[in-house]
Amino acid sequence: MAFHSDDPDAAEALPPEQEPGAAEPSPDSLPDSSAEELPPKEPEEDPPGPDLPAPPLDEIRDAMQWAFADQEVEAELLDTFSEHARLVLEGNRKVNMTAILDPKELAVKHYLDSWRVAQFLPMFGHTVLDIGTGAGFPGIPIAITEPMARVTVLDSTRKKTDFVQTSVDALGLKNVEVHWGRAEDWLLTNRADIVLFRAVSSIRENVRTLRKGRHAINDVVMLKGKSWSREVRAAEREVERLGFSLDTVWEHSLPDGMGERAILLYRAPNSQGGQ
Repeated sequence: MAFHSDDPDAAEALPPEQEPGAAEPSPDSLPDSSAEELPPKEPEEDPPGPDLPAPPLDEIRDAMQWAFADQEVEAELLDTFSEHARLVLEGNRKVNMTAILDPKELAVKHYLDSWRVAQFLPMFGHTVLDIGTGAGFPGIPIAITEPMARVTVLDSTRKKTDFVQTSVDALGLKNVEVHWGRAEDWLLTNRADIVLFRAVSSIRENVRTLRKGRHAINDVVMLKGKSWSREVRAAEREVERLGFSLDTVWEHSLPDGMGERAILLYRAPNSQGGQ
């Protein structure tokens, strides 16, 4: 069962390895999660986040300036990030989407972290699918950063996609589509150049999610924390079985000691080896 967290290190507990000598299952013989009711039934009550008013927009904007102090970014980009952040913090009072409420921490862990993906992998002209987007990360900051990318943000929680749609409308983002449902279903009828996972589940579970749609995608990008190498090793057999391959790992540090991060690029079975 996949989950979403603010912390890329909070990966799902890895399932036990197969017994030595046991037959390897084929990719399509794995349990089919799409046989469940789709999308999963929502709880009757979705608990809200802390009932705290969002900080003033000027305070959020100052936090963005601080987080991006060493980066070359246009002021308009930080303005839009700040507007989205205010919407997230206000919306969090109704739907619990993030535990990060401090403006500087929010600017670093949600916006700088997401923005760096678009610096690592060019998105211009590509179709991007953000699976388990939550409040819109990393898909919304990437769509703001690269308006020529076509970004679909997807989540199986209706209240979250409702919020994301409201924020997309408020910001006037024309290159974003919001989808409520499961990635397995979306990939049956759509294609994506780049698939994004951020703090959704373990690498092994992420590639399993893509197994039936793996020929409809090109690259898979996973945002991970400092324990990324352990996850990579644990997922090696599953990744190989499903035809994926680890291409590149880019490690980076967040400012002010807020954590170590890694961006992992996996090539899908029909990848042409580059954008």
